[in-house]
Amino acid sequence: MVTGKDLVLDLEEQLNTIKLPLMALKLDELFRSPDYPAMDKLDFLSILLAPEVRDKVSKTINNRLQKAKLIGTPCEIESCVDSSIRRYEPHGMPSMLSSLQFIKDGMNVCILGASDSGKTYLAKAVGTVACAKYRVSYNRCNELLEFLVALKAEDYDKYTKQIRKILNFHLLILDDFLLNTISDEREIKVLVEIMEKRIELSRSTIICSQRDPESWKAMILNDEVSANAITKRATKHYTIIIQLLEDKA
Repeated sequence: MVTGKDLVLDLEEQLNTIKLPLMALKLDELFRSPDYPAMDKLDFLSILLAPEVRDKVSKTINNRLQKAKLIGTPCEIESCVDSSIRRYEPHGMPSMLSSLQFIKDGMNVCILGASDSGKTYLAKAVGTVACAKYRVSYNRCNELLEFLVALKAEDYDKYTKQIRKILNFHLLILDDFLLNTISDEREIKVLVEIMEKRIELSRSTIICSQRDPESWKAMILNDEVSANAITKRATKHYTIIIQLLEDKA
């Protein structure tokens, strides 16, 4: 005669066989609990699944953080609040971004501020939160453009695959945007292509720049057409200005 204990042991073995060890451990724990006989079936199933679900979600998020180049970042969205050191304008924008609605709506965010004002911190903090639901990629703008131009010249098929990958990220972060003058027309064309196609696909992009958009034209070989196209798309939806303040502490 098969006892309840025998059946549980058999189920634990099956769960371990199909690589669900946390569920097997939870099943053993629940079976030994004095509350087991009176447990509601749905409650039992929910408690049984919980550890495995948490583990799978944690692994998924860590994998996304790794691919986004955000793994281990100390940036926390809760730290992005007005203080005696800095002010976010419009007020409350970091909190609004943390809802991730802008990604769902396919909107762009332009973060402006002086060097060390916290632009990168805010962008990485939002990116870290976004990895819980979305595929994210963090890049320094000039490094990405240089890589893509070199790849395009070396292997066009690999280049097109890389562009498709970039276009399919739910959130693309371009840091140090136009920090230096773009003197290569090929880089300008790649940047325009990425910005235009991501807008068409309703994919969100965060741009971080310490330069006012009015000065971007001078950083793009005075190419007015390309500069206007880039500026229009980069600032199409939300613009955040981080103001550094005198620390009164």
